[in-house]
Amino acid sequence: MLTIDALKQFGADTDDGLTRCMGNEGFYFKLIGKVVEDKNFKLLEDAVLAKDLDAAFEAVHSLKGVLGNLALTPVYKPAAEMTELLRERKDIDYTPYLKQISEKRDELIGLLA
Repeated sequence: MLTIDALKQFGADTDDGLTRCMGNEGFYFKLIGKVVEDKNFKLLEDAVLAKDLDAAFEAVHSLKGVLGNLALTPVYKPAAEMTELLRERKDIDYTPYLKQISEKRDELIGLLA
């Protein structure tokens, strides 16, 4: 079950996330439930596998914004790092970032159960 304590243990900055949601815990939890279903996770994976840096940037940049607004730090950090590398069009292997984002997203999904 999703709780503030579980999110804190996960590494989320719940104080910041709740502030952005005007202190409304139910609204915060609802947004977290929606973000894990964001289509940009799949778009990012497909783009990285296709080596489409432009599409990967668009997807991860969008995720970075949402994850940052909800203060979901464990997922946000690798997304933010990946965003900056893609912004510079670095020709590197992005699969480790993708793996980290996916693992942390899965961990977050586990908190929702």
